[in-house]
Amino acid sequence: MVTSVAPRVESLSSSGIQSIPKEYVRTQEELTSITNIFEEEKKAEGPQVPTIDLKDIDSEDKLVREKSREELKEAAVEWGVMHLVNHGIDDDLLERVKKAGEAFFNLPLEEKEKYANDQESGKIAGYGSKLANNASGQLEWEDYFFHLIFPEDKRDMSIWPKSPSDYIKATSEYAKLLRGLATKILSILSLGLGLDEGRLEKEVGGMEELLLQMKINYYPKCPQPELALGVEAHTDVSALTFILHNMVPGLQLFYQGKWVTAKCVPNSIIMHVGDTIEILSNGKYKSILHRGLVNKEKVRISWAVFCEPPKEKIILKPLPEVVSEAEPAIFPPRTFAQHIQHKLFRKTQDALVSK
Repeated sequence: MVTSVAPRVESLSSSGIQSIPKEYVRTQEELTSITNIFEEEKKAEGPQVPTIDLKDIDSEDKLVREKSREELKEAAVEWGVMHLVNHGIDDDLLERVKKAGEAFFNLPLEEKEKYANDQESGKIAGYGSKLANNASGQLEWEDYFFHLIFPEDKRDMSIWPKSPSDYIKATSEYAKLLRGLATKILSILSLGLGLDEGRLEKEVGGMEELLLQMKINYYPKCPQPELALGVEAHTDVSALTFILHNMVPGLQLFYQGKWVTAKCVPNSIIMHVGDTIEILSNGKYKSILHRGLVNKEKVRISWAVFCEPPKEKIILKPLPEVVSEAEPAIFPPRTFAQHIQHKLFRKTQDALVSK
């Protein structure tokens, strides 16, 4: 049996094609809203993704500390996405992580293929390109590298890139610090719901079970960026998602009925609230719809780390403390695995209906 392998988008991009294959062309409905990302990023008017400064998040001054935490909570309620600055992770380390990931994608294609995943057999870790997983058969303009980076005892080091030489060290250090940042954010979001500060962390698996999965997204130059998407519109299934990027714009958020382009904020980490926290908070914190645009001039790379609860061990449902007669539970109980399946099923159904 021949397994179908999606073509590497990098190969398409470098082949000199002037028009993209039809399976990368988005639906008519989507095409009306795809614009030039560089023009969009320059716009100063309209709503902007909030920037949250974490330097006072643990201030000894109670008023300063509470104001800082309230700002983070408000951004999670209103937007569900934010730029984090003064997040406590050294700029030099962020640069090393980015340099190492970029160097991996700069390797010859045959080198990268040694790390190829096999999605059809369920082996999603490794180097890949998206297979069509919906009835519309559409593809996204990206290649990626995906692997678990924390907890350390659950990592499969055999698929971590050996080249460049700093990849393992830089990514491991980053994973450890990011896990600490996740605890801090979860505790603030917990307190924001009137819960004990450790509650949300416990509900998503705690230090032992919460998995940090890194997906390095590589978006090559696209000859017809007005027809394609790097990543189609979706919400993240995770508890939290943390994103670095190479300062090329591309991320858009669907806010108040319009697509808003995220600015490139130096030394920031973008953070999304995912579906898992939206469910636990009974919709008080938002998991925002977002997508990625591509362009003709520059390669865009982003490093997304998804903080995910264990697939089967925990039942995700609105916490009893945030449910009342006035605000009944708006999500049914599901495991994380069931939530993912539910989303895939709905996406397939929607695609069939729109055909």
